[in-house]
Amino acid sequence: NIVPSFTWHAEVFLIIVSTSIRDNTTTTHLYKRRWVMVFLFSSYSLCNAFQWIQYGIINNIFMKFYNVDSFAIDWMSMIYMLTYIPFIWPVSWLLDKKGLRLIALMATAINCLGTWIKVASVKQNLFWVTMLGQFAGSLSQVFILGMPSRLASVWFGSEEVSTACSIGVFGNQLGIAIGFLVPPILVPNVDNIDDLAYHISIMFYITAGMATVIFILVVFVFQEKPEIPPTLAQVQARSTPPEEYSYMASILRLLRNLPFMLLVISYGLNVGCFYAVSTLLNRMIIEHYPGEEVNAGRIGLTIVIAGMVGSLICGIWLDKTKTYKQTTLAVYLMSFVGMVVYAFTLNLDYLWVVFVTSGALGFFMTGYLPLGFEFAVELTFPEGEGTSSGLLNCSAQIFGIIFTIGQGKIIDHFGTFAGNIFLCVFLLIGTIMTAFIKSDLRRQKANHLAETQVASVSVSVSAIWCPVKGDVSDTAPG
Repeated sequence: NIVPSFTWHAEVFLIIVSTSIRDNTTTTHLYKRRWVMVFLFSSYSLCNAFQWIQYGIINNIFMKFYNVDSFAIDWMSMIYMLTYIPFIWPVSWLLDKKGLRLIALMATAINCLGTWIKVASVKQNLFWVTMLGQFAGSLSQVFILGMPSRLASVWFGSEEVSTACSIGVFGNQLGIAIGFLVPPILVPNVDNIDDLAYHISIMFYITAGMATVIFILVVFVFQEKPEIPPTLAQVQARSTPPEEYSYMASILRLLRNLPFMLLVISYGLNVGCFYAVSTLLNRMIIEHYPGEEVNAGRIGLTIVIAGMVGSLICGIWLDKTKTYKQTTLAVYLMSFVGMVVYAFTLNLDYLWVVFVTSGALGFFMTGYLPLGFEFAVELTFPEGEGTSSGLLNCSAQIFGIIFTIGQGKIIDHFGTFAGNIFLCVFLLIGTIMTAFIKSDLRRQKANHLAETQVASVSVSVSAIWCPVKGDVSDTAPG
């Protein structure tokens, strides 16, 4: 009977420790299907965003068909903003408690229902029905706007979260772009009401068909989360027991976070201006260029396509540099400059100039959207991404309603130039506020700290393991 020596026990212990550390370094994994998830999300976000602007961009045509005033058609866009404000709180709670899949299913189901309600509304006396369908679309949007940053965090690595978030926002922007472009083509400004009803029904049927296909895909393809988390920050998030999480406590912590609250207000000012410009674009273009409904749509398309390019470039730039504060401030400042140039050139009677200035405005103003999301997640980690995104979007909807109504009234009484200068003032205020945001990148710090700890422990174990192995090779029992 040979008694095992102490050194042999040490060798066994070190084998166990080193194996444990080795396993810990592989507790993150990136799945190829993460791209399927983000592109599927982008698809249903696109379908919903298209509906937001499909009435406003042919404002005068829907006024004629339903025999309502321009303010009633403006509300077809503003209903998206108004619905968001009360419903974002329960939806954010659902996102934090139940996860991505349930939210995706509810978003696509409600969106699909709304599109079929619109199909049944193509009669002149059924404006209330088409408003009901638009309300369903606006309710669906509440389940969509807060998801890009959460989806990126749950499925993507730390070096690609900003790009993934940009792709998620990209779908929404592409939907708005198509909403600017397609309705003026599908629904021409004809005098015969029966012909007009036919063209409107074609647009509604196409939208309903797309929404139905996307809903089916989400049911069978969309997944909650990967089996193995993609980052150490997500490992930490998953290790937090659900009973330790309080939604109201999270909200209160966010409200006490001064840098984040400055971002909430400045984000709302920027995106609210974008909502106002998008909603009132038809009215502004038609005032200076009568009969140019199709070109009004193309100008809107130019704004959003340029913004999509800006979003992707900014997302890739953030993943490479992590300069959240500097990039956000630079893009915000250029949004203000772009709005000033747009205001001073709209009435020059050169439509090509409007296209150029609108593209420059869109590149920065729309390109700002994913920057705000990702900067918010950095400032608020480890709070839920859905909660921080919800507060950002709530601010945007409130300012969007205020700016749309305010700019609309100013345009009615003083003209488009005064209305656009009204927005320029608030973009300047937002730029100044952004400059005062403290760059406290908590998510980056968490990832860096976790990686440093794992690396340092691994090095320490290796240093201990190598000499011990050599010393005890002759003393192990056998």
